[in-house]
Amino acid sequence: MTVPTPPVPAALLDRWLERRLDGLGTLWLRDAVATLAGGGSDRDLFRSVSLVARKLGKMPLDLDAAERADAGRARAGWDPSTWTVDQAARIRLLLATGGQADLFVRRLDQLCATADVDELVAFYRGLPLYPEPPCHRQRAAEGLRSNMKVVFEAVAHRNPYPSEQLAEAAWNQMVLKALFVGSPLDPIVGLDRRANPRLARMLADYARERWAARRPVSPELWRCVGPFASGQLVDDIARAIDSGTAAERDAALRALEHASDPAARALWQRHAGCSPASAAPAESTETRP
Repeated sequence: MTVPTPPVPAALLDRWLERRLDGLGTLWLRDAVATLAGGGSDRDLFRSVSLVARKLGKMPLDLDAAERADAGRARAGWDPSTWTVDQAARIRLLLATGGQADLFVRRLDQLCATADVDELVAFYRGLPLYPEPPCHRQRAAEGLRSNMKVVFEAVAHRNPYPSEQLAEAAWNQMVLKALFVGSPLDPIVGLDRRANPRLARMLADYARERWAARRPVSPELWRCVGPFASGQLVDDIARAIDSGTAAERDAALRALEHASDPAARALWQRHAGCSPASAAPAESTETRP
């Protein structure tokens, strides 16, 4: 049986955009892409990118189920479900400039240096589609350092790039910062796969600081702690179960399902009311990018 060839991200962007644009918008985008693909200059790229919102608008891309499935086949972990038309078009224009890594990085850096917030969100959401992924680690780090939550989330949320390219220390800082700025952890691609003992300790330290200041702790925090719970971490989870909110208690108990430490397993068994036979560590069900 012949295996279907995965769709190419640039071709998908063309298809999605043409379904949503009027005739004039489609012609303008085709011409701009053709110019850039034919060796267009920096000026051609910067001018086209700056005109996108005026020419094409900012409506949601609003992909249907089949289009979202195509995205996943074209690029593992790619989730453009929250993209807008202008974001998709800006990324399409960038992709049209070709795969020469040094030139691509230089142009992307120049675009980001003068971009407004909407443009920055687009450029960072495009990270998983750019040529030579390792070349864009510094760009991803810049986005994660941003004090604008929407820019930080453009890198951290629904984006497979961080889980594939960030070193452990940078990954851990990203997860911790998400809690600091009030961003949910669930949209982080690879969250369970990249959980690690050092991150678990960092998050438990953060929880203790929050408790000391009489501030709430996000229930999601325990998701990355439970699998590595032992010693003091078991005591921290026990405190979340005994004195946390209902949501925190439930999240802590779910996290303990993945623990292997005997004390952590005993804590889970005691509070979950399960039989000893069912107390083996559970498998994570996360879909890995």
